[in-house]
Amino acid sequence: MTSTSTNIDTVLNTFEERWSPRILTRVNDYDVRLAKVEGRYVWHSHPDTDELFVVLEGSLDIHLRESGAETTVHLERHDVFVVPRGVEHCPESTGGASIMMLEPAGTLSTGDYAGAIPDHITSTTGIEV
Repeated sequence: MTSTSTNIDTVLNTFEERWSPRILTRVNDYDVRLAKVEGRYVWHSHPDTDELFVVLEGSLDIHLRESGAETTVHLERHDVFVVPRGVEHCPESTGGASIMMLEPAGTLSTGDYAGAIPDHITSTTGIEV
């Protein structure tokens, strides 16, 4: 059993890359990931899992596509939102944000996206800190 804690701000201060999630810790079979985000991500879904977003600083818009309709959920500091499994979504932050996400370990950050990954995005299952 590990008896040390991990500080969110300390981990966030170890990197500057945007859309490049770091694994803060694991809970059972889930990763708790931290990311700095700015600009627009790619449209994608996770067919087998929900995805929890928590905004730590800044603001985040999560664009959603479901049954042919597009909506946007706007999140501010300390807001929480769960994207249900299989729902296509595209996170975006015009002013930048720090976020925490919870999803099963091994979940690819770009989900089922099959196109070319833009240079400002790291498609990963999480980077160990």
